[in-house]
Amino acid sequence: MKKALIITTVSGFLFKFERQNVKALQELGYEVHYAANASQQVYEFDSDEFERQGIFFHPVAIHKSPFSVAANTRALRQLEAIIREEQISLVHCHTPVGGLLGRLAAHRIKDRNIKVIYTAHGFHFYKGCSAKDYLIYHTVEKFLARYTDAIVLINREDYDSACRFRLKKSGKVYQIPGVGLDRAFFAPMTQEERSRTRDSLGLSRDTTFFLSVGELNANKNHTVILDMLCLMRERGDDLSRFRFWICGNGPDHEKLRQEISRRNLEQMVSLKGYVAAPADLYNAADLFFFPSVREGLGMAALEALSCGCPVIAADNRGSREYMQPGKNGYVCRPSMPQDYLAAYDAWRSLSGTDKQKMRAFCTESTERFDRQYTAQIMQNVYRTAE
Repeated sequence: MKKALIITTVSGFLFKFERQNVKALQELGYEVHYAANASQQVYEFDSDEFERQGIFFHPVAIHKSPFSVAANTRALRQLEAIIREEQISLVHCHTPVGGLLGRLAAHRIKDRNIKVIYTAHGFHFYKGCSAKDYLIYHTVEKFLARYTDAIVLINREDYDSACRFRLKKSGKVYQIPGVGLDRAFFAPMTQEERSRTRDSLGLSRDTTFFLSVGELNANKNHTVILDMLCLMRERGDDLSRFRFWICGNGPDHEKLRQEISRRNLEQMVSLKGYVAAPADLYNAADLFFFPSVREGLGMAALEALSCGCPVIAADNRGSREYMQPGKNGYVCRPSMPQDYLAAYDAWRSLSGTDKQKMRAFCTESTERFDRQYTAQIMQNVYRTAE
C-alpha cells in the first residue's frame, strides 16, 4: 500500500486544518501517517481520533522555534527514520519548521524518489516585515524549494513569491482558498436562533458583543483592542454595555490577563480559552476583531464572516484576500487603536437595516473559500505527485 506522511509542528494541527487532506489521501489509496510534537498542543483534540480515522501517529520532538538546533536535529533524524522504516512515498509538510525538517528528511534519503509537498500557511517573510526577517526566511524558503515537488500557498502575495523559486524538476506552485471553509457548519442563524443563543451566553439585548478567536501570542495583537476599549472609556462610552471575549490558548495568556487587569477591563473582557467549534459565538457576536500583524489567510475571520458576523481586521496579506471595507467589515492599520475605534464607530452609525445587509453580505463574501474548491485543488496536487 502507498504511504503518505503529514508533518506539522503541533499535534492538534491535523484535526484543526488537515481532515480534508487526510480524506483525499485515503481515497487515493494512501495509508496516512502523521508526525508532530505531541507535547506542543495549541489546538485541543481527542487522541483517540487517530485510531478512528485510521491515522498512524508518530510523536516527534519538533520544536516550534527554528533556532532550537539540538531539538530539531533530533527531530530530523526521527523523521528520516520514519520515512525509511514505513517506506513513505509522499511527504506533505506544514508550518515553517515542519516544512524545513520534512523536506530535509526526504532529501536525505537518496535511494528512493520521495514526492514532497509543502503547504505554507503564510511565509514568515512578507511585505512590511523587517529586513532581517525577510533575508533569513526568504533565503531558507528559496533554498528548500529545490527539494520540493509542489508548494501550496493560501494567499496571492505568497503565491507570487513562490513562483520565483526554483523547485524540483517538474515542480509546481499552487494557490488554494485556505484549508477549506465548512460553510454548512459555519452558517448564519435565524434572528430567533441568534437571540436564543445570546440569551444562553448571558448577553442582554442591549449588550454589544465583541469576539476574537486566535492563539494568545504577540502576532495576534490582542492588546490593540484593549487599547481601543480604553479610548472608548476616555471619550465617555459606558463599557458596562460591552463584552469582549478572547478565545484561544497560547504563551501570552498570563501577560494578556495582566494587561486586562492593568487597564481595569476585567468586567468586560474575558479570556475564554480554546473553543473547538465557535460557530455559536460567531453568530452571537456583533463584531469580530482580527488584529493580527501577520496572517497567511485567517480561517477564524472567514468562519466569522460565514456566520454573518462583520469583521474588523488588520490590513495584512491574508485579510486582503477577503475583506471588502464597508461591505463585510473594516480594515485597520495593525497597531493603531484609533483605526479600530473609527471602524467600530462606522459600524455603529449604520441603520438596523444596513447592519442586516452587511451581515448577509458577510456570508455571501465567503462563497469562494468553500472547502469544495480547496478539495478539488488538493486532489489534483496529490494525483500529480503520484
